[in-house]
Amino acid sequence: MRIKKYLFGIWAAVAVYTIFSFLGGPKGLSAYNYLLNEREYQLEHIRELGALNDDLERTRNNLIYDYDTILVHARQLGYGRDDEHFIRIVGLGSANSVPTMPGTIYSAQKPVFISDLSIKITALSIGLLVFIFLFMLEIIDKRTR
Repeated sequence: MRIKKYLFGIWAAVAVYTIFSFLGGPKGLSAYNYLLNEREYQLEHIRELGALNDDLERTRNNLIYDYDTILVHARQLGYGRDDEHFIRIVGLGSANSVPTMPGTIYSAQKPVFISDLSIKITALSIGLLVFIFLFMLEIIDKRTR
């Protein structure tokens, strides 16, 4: 019967380690939920980049096959035909500015979790506290007899 009391301290340490690891550890629920959210964000980012890629592909095809599109872009860059004359009005912005949308660079963040070492130290501390508590109860019980 006496050994079972002290095995309860070991059981408490294992239980605390298991619960903390399951909930907040590096492979626990909080890290898993973070990775699910990160996955959704990455998939949304991929969809946005796909839409941007489609727009750029359409612009590329128009520049290759459509003469009027080439003329519009050439005029935006400040070019014209030999028989045309340009009048530039100063102060209305740069004629060479062509809006571009290259997309955004995204780097994943590391998930926030409780380190495994911290969980082990906490579990060991709780197990020792339970062990000491049961040992003190046994000493008090012997003195009262």
